[in-house]
Amino acid sequence: MRRLNLDQLHTFSEVIDAGSFSAAAARLDLSQPAVSLQVRQLEQRLNVRLIERVGKRLKPTSAGQSLLEHARRIDAAVEDTMQALTSHARGVAGEVAIGTGATACIHLLPPMLRAMRKRYPSLDIRVSTGNTDDVVSAVTENRLDIGLVTLPAAGRSLHVKPVLRDDFVAIAPAGDREWAQELSPHALAAAPMVAFEAGSSTRLLIDEWFLQAGLRVRPVMALGSIEAIKEMVAAGLGYGIVPRMSVNAVHCRRGLRISALTPALSRTLAIVVRKDKPLTPGLRKVLSALEALGCDV
Repeated sequence: MRRLNLDQLHTFSEVIDAGSFSAAAARLDLSQPAVSLQVRQLEQRLNVRLIERVGKRLKPTSAGQSLLEHARRIDAAVEDTMQALTSHARGVAGEVAIGTGATACIHLLPPMLRAMRKRYPSLDIRVSTGNTDDVVSAVTENRLDIGLVTLPAAGRSLHVKPVLRDDFVAIAPAGDREWAQELSPHALAAAPMVAFEAGSSTRLLIDEWFLQAGLRVRPVMALGSIEAIKEMVAAGLGYGIVPRMSVNAVHCRRGLRISALTPALSRTLAIVVRKDKPLTPGLRKVLSALEALGCDV
């Protein structure tokens, strides 16, 4: 059997509710012959009689009454569907998947995500964390819509847009008063270092900073969590080099001393998205919010 025609089904319901073809035609802004034709076509499609006349008023047959019960549920489902699609068309609904590093996830994105949720409550923004290579691969394979990663990041199918520069700082236990306000690679080389895990984009940047000064450091610890690094440093187990966004005045009160690096060391965060990615209204809103995070590059 062919699928039901929703317009015919709705017209049939209106005829029953209105009690006549002419009254239904007025409701639907159609001619009476057009209404009669739609009901007749529906009966032919279903191979049953749906309406019978009792006196001057129409009423559904037994088959028509059964269909009417289903028609009301179908009408409600169609209305719900149209409402949902209207929300999508207005750009306030849907799902956007972002991939980024743990530091940005913890210290950069929460205010933006909070503002987006308040402004677009039906827009479902999902965030997952990973290193740059993993996020770039996921964006390339369309498993993520957007990546916010540390440069370098490249791919022939990707559009890469730098959005934010984040300086690195050295952190040490708050009680260590011998640390200067600015520290060079040579000043840090002999001290025990609590570092990021080998192979991460952040670790590669830090290693390169030392190599530019002709130094190669061997950390006493290599950890995958920036929060773990800060805890180890606060416990007096070594110093760390971390992005400035991950520390603030609160951390100073919690047992950390913060010093600038000389020469300066920084990383650039960039948005990566497929060049052929369809930009839905919701995705455009998220991209604009990420771009607004900063442009000091």
